[in-house]
Amino acid sequence: MTDVSNEGIKTVLHPVSDLAAAKAVYTALLGIEPQADSEYYVGYDLAGQHIGLVPKGGPQSMASPVAYWHVSDIAAKLAEVTAAGGKVKDEPREVGPGRTVATFTDADGNVLGLLEDK
Repeated sequence: MTDVSNEGIKTVLHPVSDLAAAKAVYTALLGIEPQADSEYYVGYDLAGQHIGLVPKGGPQSMASPVAYWHVSDIAAKLAEVTAAGGKVKDEPREVGPGRTVATFTDADGNVLGLLEDK
């Protein structure tokens, strides 16, 4: 195993078919207004976690929620999980200034995410 730090799951993205309806439910559930609110993404930060709503699964065509593990070196961690049998779904890509994400599948086809902030 590598020396890559893993801060655990801190981000969970949910694909939604109706962003306005989902926003109402998540705002009620979480008890706060979203910190990011646009037509292509609504995000909430609460208790050290980020919950995101992605209309129609976004460009990555998410079909179910994806939990993202925050890691210090996304390339090294992706290499480690693929060496252990995981399969890359989405190669690392920058999604914002200093933020890189990637997804992979486990042996059962579950989609798991990695997130690195620089």
